[in-house]
Amino acid sequence: MTHDHDLVLRPTEAQTSAALNPPPGRNGGDLVVETLSGLGATTVFGLPGQHALGMFDALRRSSLRYVGLRVENNAGFAADAYGRITGEAAPLLLSTGPGALTSLAALQEAAAASAPVLAISSQIPTAGLGGGRHGYLHELPDQQASFRGVVKSVHTVRTQSQIPSAIAAAWQSALTAPHGPVWVEIPQDVLLAETPLPQVTAADATPEELVPRPELTAVAAHLLSGAARPAIIAGGGVIRADASGKLRALAERIQAPVVTTFGGKGAFPWNHPLSLQSWLEDRHTTDFLEDADVLLVVGSGLGELSSNYRTFKPRGRLIQIEADLGKLESNYPALGIHADARLALSALLETVDERPDEAAPERVRTLLERVHSRIASQQLALEQDALASIRRALPPRSPSFWDMTILAYWAWSAFDPRHPNTMHSAQGAGGLGYAFPAALGAAAADPTHPVLAVSGDGGALYSIAELATAKQHGFDVTWLIIDDGGYGILREYMTDTFGETTATATATETATELTRPDYVALAESFGVPGVRTAPETLEGDLAKALSTPGPSVIVLPAVLRMFAPTHLG
Repeated sequence: MTHDHDLVLRPTEAQTSAALNPPPGRNGGDLVVETLSGLGATTVFGLPGQHALGMFDALRRSSLRYVGLRVENNAGFAADAYGRITGEAAPLLLSTGPGALTSLAALQEAAAASAPVLAISSQIPTAGLGGGRHGYLHELPDQQASFRGVVKSVHTVRTQSQIPSAIAAAWQSALTAPHGPVWVEIPQDVLLAETPLPQVTAADATPEELVPRPELTAVAAHLLSGAARPAIIAGGGVIRADASGKLRALAERIQAPVVTTFGGKGAFPWNHPLSLQSWLEDRHTTDFLEDADVLLVVGSGLGELSSNYRTFKPRGRLIQIEADLGKLESNYPALGIHADARLALSALLETVDERPDEAAPERVRTLLERVHSRIASQQLALEQDALASIRRALPPRSPSFWDMTILAYWAWSAFDPRHPNTMHSAQGAGGLGYAFPAALGAAAADPTHPVLAVSGDGGALYSIAELATAKQHGFDVTWLIIDDGGYGILREYMTDTFGETTATATATETATELTRPDYVALAESFGVPGVRTAPETLEGDLAKALSTPGPSVIVLPAVLRMFAPTHLG
């Protein structure tokens, strides 16, 4: 009898010959890029540094495409977007100390958004490890400590033979639900030393499936089948699990209205009769969800934004499907099901009863009329027209990336993404500078559709150097910069809270007001076409830029306002 543990894959004669006679001139960096290629990677992002040169030297001998950005944090944002668009682990190559630390904000966003990023950093030479103060360039007493609270897992390498296994384990971790960024670090001397090891030809790093417990899905199906007023909150976990089709099938079977979180935009069709859209920061929507006797939450932790700033107080029974164990019942008691959204929804569809409810679409229409009536009463036509212009100009399957700017806050609630996995923002961690470098990563992932980035002038200055990257690679990205002369949303927050913005020591400026460049002239200095537009010409200028190959910048001088919040009263 043959048992599974007795099965051994026998190398072919060619593989044996290659292993016994590896090509000369290889180093530890070659083991890194060979492992990545063996795992299926095709593109890597990053920025070179002295300790990491072994990896970058090895790229010359590999088939991997390298996309280099000008700032490590921006390289991390690009890798984040590549991971979101492709569902693959995006390699991010970094150097020691300052180079590694500069990526932290991007890795925090990837963690918050469950984007699979495989960060591989160099380290000081092996002799300097252990916490002593040896005076090496870029030395940190414990570099890993800066990342343990941010990434999903940390993987250490001290010898060349550990490289393939460490990277494969990190790859598996990044792609096992919940997806997330992972960290690998390798000392400089390990990367630079010539290696006697054979070429890495394949690596096994199959992600583990997160299957729901059947007794829990049976209870959930029973509750949903017997509900009088069921409703569903669909989060980003639905998008990451590619479960939008199953979500729609379940909603239609039990006639449950669906609202999508800001991270779950596109998980449910915007104009479906059961779609509550994404108006989570509206008290009418909060009241509707509180009235549900059974509320199914899929792929969301019901955090600050999804709970309308903690004002959501459910009265019915909650069922929460969540792949991130740390988010399961972390904010509200529920029937918690620790599982991948796709697998859990599949299980529900197998057992839930059909539940007719002719009144559900009418309840949805009534709710949306109340929401739209509230917005219409606030005289915010400029903001709504700008969003409508963008939606008409943007091709239906083109992805869009939004920075932390007022128009993005509008888009979270009011923008129709048309398709799943096409609208992305930095609302997970809330850092500035995300949109443009992320759009570059998306363009690298899929060059068949033009990509849109939307930033304010404050956020644009975080990533302006990447105009050089866009030009160098010819990425088909249109960057819309809303220029209001400051940090617009912070200006509103301070005025609403304190009555005015904070004055500097000279009392002639405020902390939220900015001196900014001529963005059109600045773009053109990089060789990127720039256009200054106006609200009435925005749609046409955007459509033209999006239909013209290569990067472009459109500047809209405008002071936008947010709609009134409903959680403060």
